[in-house]
Parts: sequence; structure tokens; C-alpha cells
Amino acid sequence: MKGRTPQDAMPTDHQYPSLLLQRAVGEISRLPGIGTKTALRLALHLLAQDTGEVDRMAQSIVDLCHGVRRCRVCRNICDGELCTICSNPARDASLICVVENVQDVMAIERTMQYHGLYHVLGGVISPMDGVGPSDLEIESLVKRVRQGDVCEVILALSPTMEGDTTGFYIYRKLQDTQVPVTTLARGVAQNDELQYTDEATLGRALTARVPFAR
Repeated sequence: MKGRTPQDAMPTDHQYPSLLLQRAVGEISRLPGIGTKTALRLALHLLAQDTGEVDRMAQSIVDLCHGVRRCRVCRNICDGELCTICSNPARDASLICVVENVQDVMAIERTMQYHGLYHVLGGVISPMDGVGPSDLEIESLVKRVRQGDVCEVILALSPTMEGDTTGFYIYRKLQDTQVPVTTLARGVAQNDELQYTDEATLGRALTARVPFAR
């Protein structure tokens, strides 16, 4: 008996028993990290569930895409004009921790070592990917700092080439404000993304932060 070839492993377009299944697999496989094989498994799993459960899941995704907003102060995601962090009077508004994305905010919050505010850039400068300073929330950060009442800006960016480039660019933009710019202490591994650093290490790096090195 002949072995299965790679072409036999996954159905081609005309091998799907349903065009609706084919369409669902195509849409699910557009998600990051999801290939066609996994998409098919997930689609068949959904097909086996109660339609009410699937409807609730589908509605939650629709609500997410249409209802979630960006905080007008820090650009974190939220349900209203302000996120729960910016609207919390117990937070120290004199500290701004600059991060790449929402996942980094969540990672730092899990350490329970930081009680200031954040500023979400929405990425890092990456010429190879066509991302420049104007594509990020850098000017809004500079505007926040210039408005006063900020005593320190913490650059909590991943220690990658793109993160370092972004940090240096922000440092240069803030030089004339006289506001101290600090960065995470050693402990976060080089080229590691902040969101994947364990809480204890990240907490220590944040607490022992050092002045930004030119």
C-alpha cells in the first residue's frame, strides 16, 4: 500500500465537502500562527458545538472589533474614553512607562511593581518593515511630557535592535524637556520580547531601572 503524500494530508479546494467549511477554514487560517490544518481542526470543532455557544463567540469577536477603543491619553485599549489605569486616581501621573504594545502593559501590570501611567507606541521603528516614527504614537508622547507634571519617562522596550533604535529616537525627542529618561535594568535577555519575560525578572528590571545610556 502506498504511503500518503504531502498533497494527501490536506484537502484541496475541490476536496472540501462543503463550501461553507472551505470558507471558514480560509478565514480562520488568516489568523497569526494558524495554518490550514489547524484551521480545519478548529472549524470542525466549532461545527460540533452548540450553535448558541458559537453565536456567543462570534458576537464577542464582533463586539471586540467594533466596540474597543483607544485611551485618549495613553493609547491603551479600553471601553470608553479613558482606560482603567489612566482613570485611576491612585496611579502616579508623574511617571510614564513607554511600551511597544498592549501585551507589554499587561506584562508589567502582572509584576505589581509599577504604579504610574503608560504610553503605548503601537510598535517600534523598523525600516525593514516600513515602520517609521510617524507611524507610532511618539508625537503624542512628546506632547504629554511637554504639558508638564511628568517627572520621569521609563523606556520599557524590548532589548532588540528595533527597540533600541526607538528608545534612542524618543530620548533625542525628549532631550530639551529636561525630564529624566530611564530604561529597564539588566535582566531582560537580549532580543527577548518584553511580554515573554517572567514576572519576577521584569519586576526587578523595572524597580532597578537606570538612566538611559546615550
